[in-house]
Amino acid sequence: MPVSRTQLFEHRPAELEVILPEPQHCFRWFEHDYPYELARWNHHPEFEIHLIRQGSGKLVAGDYIGAFSAGHVALIGPDLPHDWIGDLAPGEYLSGRDVVLQFDGAALLALRKALPELGDLQPLFEQARRGVEFTGEAAVNAARLMEAIGSAHGLQRLILFLQLLDILQHAPPSQAKALASPCYAPTLDARSAERVNQAFDYLMRELTGDVRLSDIARQLEMSEPGFSRFFKRNTGHGFIDLMRKFRVQRACRLLLQSQMSVADICFEVGYANLSNFNRHFRIEMHQTPSEYRRQTALHLFNPIGKV
Repeated sequence: MPVSRTQLFEHRPAELEVILPEPQHCFRWFEHDYPYELARWNHHPEFEIHLIRQGSGKLVAGDYIGAFSAGHVALIGPDLPHDWIGDLAPGEYLSGRDVVLQFDGAALLALRKALPELGDLQPLFEQARRGVEFTGEAAVNAARLMEAIGSAHGLQRLILFLQLLDILQHAPPSQAKALASPCYAPTLDARSAERVNQAFDYLMRELTGDVRLSDIARQLEMSEPGFSRFFKRNTGHGFIDLMRKFRVQRACRLLLQSQMSVADICFEVGYANLSNFNRHFRIEMHQTPSEYRRQTALHLFNPIGKV
């Protein structure tokens, strides 16, 4: 049955995140646990600065997908679809995983007549339309300011916010990586967003089982080729390719955090045979699972048990 107008309205907060202004503040700062109702594939017209305190997983921003871990800082521009998908063990819950700061960049730049210095932020805001991930000293300093803002009040809170923007603006190119491709152009109508959400939900629910393109296409009342084109157009990724990325990412976690054998991990993350698992792992990580475990363990000075 086609999605009704009522259903679209009910699901809208998970698609277009409606950010209400706070009367006493020029930006919104909050923290949340994971899983969290609104921590999903969404977009909004406000800029967002996002800090991950703990955990790991994949950031999907437009047609970009990459790993994140504790200390990750990113700036997401207006209406760029995004989601930090955590890699959790069954029943795992992370308290206070995320710190989020959202603000109206257009309103800030509109103050340039009275405060000309704010015009210096224009290049940063342009970069943010593709999303920017910060690393190194820039990320460390940004994370410190993000935390400090949470307990600040009044003018001090505003000062810290401006310092945060200044840190991001002056980050060296080597510490500021653009995320989505320049040509990325998502379709952001409510029905398309809801379908993408359903596809993501199916993928994460069935990730360790028998994921079938035909199943999700049937659920969305689309043909398999039609769904494949739709998903690629709206996320920048093939559905099966995305499944492979998430399975390999989960395997990486098990390789580092458990003493399970490679064969056991292969079946645990949803593969039916070891040769397929090894081939897909090499595609994503450019090495075998055993090499990844051995080299990463040596790097961390924390050897993991026998493969």
